[in-house]
Amino acid sequence: MADTVQFDLVSPERLLTSVQAREVQIPGAEGDLTAMANHSPLITTLRPGIVRVVSDKGEEEYAVTGGFAEINGDSISVLAEQAIHRTDMTQEHFKTLIADANERLEKARETFKNEPGPVDDAAKLLADMVAMGDHMGLSAY
Repeated sequence: MADTVQFDLVSPERLLTSVQAREVQIPGAEGDLTAMANHSPLITTLRPGIVRVVSDKGEEEYAVTGGFAEINGDSISVLAEQAIHRTDMTQEHFKTLIADANERLEKARETFKNEPGPVDDAAKLLADMVAMGDHMGLSAY
């Protein structure tokens, strides 16, 4: 099909999905993007957010905590640090993700007292996690 692209979402644990997609919305580190068939080649890092896949099966959403996406004209591969189907994300699991992000921020504050870059990066990670939870109707605290 000329209007679809092969999409694969992989975490370290498993292949979460492999479908012919009409579009894939990706939370890129430099901003959200939508990839479709014949997209220009691109590799981007991911920020925590929602990967939304539209295919003949309908629309599916996956929460990702980071990783990479490789896009070309006929395939899209997302290699996620952690990924979970939106329907499988529980409040308890989300609170664990927030606790991990808070811990990273505290470690960055201790380690890089006079270097705002790493602390800012850790704070942004936490903010992105909170925003992802808000999108899914989950409370960070």
